[in-house]
Amino acid sequence: MNIEEINMYIDSYKEDVNKAYDHLIEEMSTIRAGRANPKLVERIMVDYYGTLTPINQMATISVPEARMLVVSLWDTSMIKAVTKAINEANLGVNPSDDGRVIRLVFPQLTEERRKEFAKEISKMTENCKVVCRNARRDVLDVFKKMKKDNELTEDELAKLEKDVQKILDDISTLIDKSCDQKQKEIMTT
Repeated sequence: MNIEEINMYIDSYKEDVNKAYDHLIEEMSTIRAGRANPKLVERIMVDYYGTLTPINQMATISVPEARMLVVSLWDTSMIKAVTKAINEANLGVNPSDDGRVIRLVFPQLTEERRKEFAKEISKMTENCKVVCRNARRDVLDVFKKMKKDNELTEDELAKLEKDVQKILDDISTLIDKSCDQKQKEIMTT
């Protein structure tokens, strides 16, 4: 049994499930929970002199009030393009500009909208779990092939399967906890 090779596969598996979890957290941060959050707009892409550029690379995004974002562009000639991009992003808010800054005032969330967000979070969570389970399947396939090629014994394979399952169980617990926390945040704010 090549322990270094096995550790490489286990580390790669851990990295894959952690990337999936980090992506889930990033995705959930774009869903607003009653408060304005700069992450809602910072990834919106704008045609900036022929190059698609995220808003956060061409402006300062601030939160002066709980339900308001202010986008202060460094190049005020781009206000119309940024306003158009925000409208197309379908955030449920109408941007208003005074020629210098863009203001986004977010309305209070309705019960129906909160439930939609909660469903969306559940869907993201399930997609993350599927990615994690697929990563588990891939690493176990490698170990089973090693067993078939007589590089592992039956006991070693069983121990590795148990270790891989524990990693999946731990990340699944973390995923569920994050999901519950975000849903609670949405339903109460």
